[in-house]
Amino acid sequence: IGPGYFGAMGNRLVAGRDLDWNDAYTKAPVVVVSEGFAREYWKDPALAVGRRVRNTPKSPWLTIVGVAGDVRDDGVTKAAPTIIYWPVVVQDLRQPGPQVRRNMGYAIRSERSESPTLLKEVQAAVWAVNPSLPVAGVQTLEEIQSDSMAQTSFALVMLSIAAGVALLLGVVGIYGVIAYIAAQRTREIGIRMALGAAQRDVSSLFLRHGLVLSAIGIAIGLAGAAGLTRLMASMLFGVNPLDWVTYAAVAAGLGATALLASYLPAARAARMDPSEALRADI
Repeated sequence: IGPGYFGAMGNRLVAGRDLDWNDAYTKAPVVVVSEGFAREYWKDPALAVGRRVRNTPKSPWLTIVGVAGDVRDDGVTKAAPTIIYWPVVVQDLRQPGPQVRRNMGYAIRSERSESPTLLKEVQAAVWAVNPSLPVAGVQTLEEIQSDSMAQTSFALVMLSIAAGVALLLGVVGIYGVIAYIAAQRTREIGIRMALGAAQRDVSSLFLRHGLVLSAIGIAIGLAGAAGLTRLMASMLFGVNPLDWVTYAAVAAGLGATALLASYLPAARAARMDPSEALRADI
């Protein structure tokens, strides 16, 4: 890599320093390693700085001068690999004979990354050095991330659709159950209202019934979700599978939906005419 790579990619240094041009000019045998590499061998990233590594028993020793944050090169569903970064110029100069690179990647950080003219400006800068050099495989970091998340995003969309259908069926089910119970207890409603029960008393009777059933279902659902966190953990990046704020928000949303689904038939039962209710079974 070249100096400034970590800054361009937005990758923080956990310990030590970045590579600089002085390392390249002096052919310094220095490298930067990933945080996972440092933790695997020295537990603490800070302890890796100053240690030496080499590729093979015959390779020269390289001194670790910095530790960079882990990068998930193979997508967010896979663990970050252990990586060693070294100045590309130094690596070439260590090899015997002339070195030829047929391709090279550049990371460009710009506030105009969404500008349609940026690519043309980059091409013009490259062709000003050598008009025969092709510029290919140009992607924004957002596009790379989107491509790596395509399979996960598709799975999440399918799960969201299934969850929406399940929620709709739940609402219809709650509404149907409360409406059926109210219809079965029509005569009881008439007696209660004839004896002085207010509409809010009748509606609260069925609301409580609906909310109790919903609370039982929500509790079972939360317990099941907590039990399935190990299966879902691979699809969640940067999110705690046991995020109780999310669980509470979902429970509150489901409770509000259940309240609405229970309120409609309960309110209709409360508006029933007592005389008609008393004659319902006659």
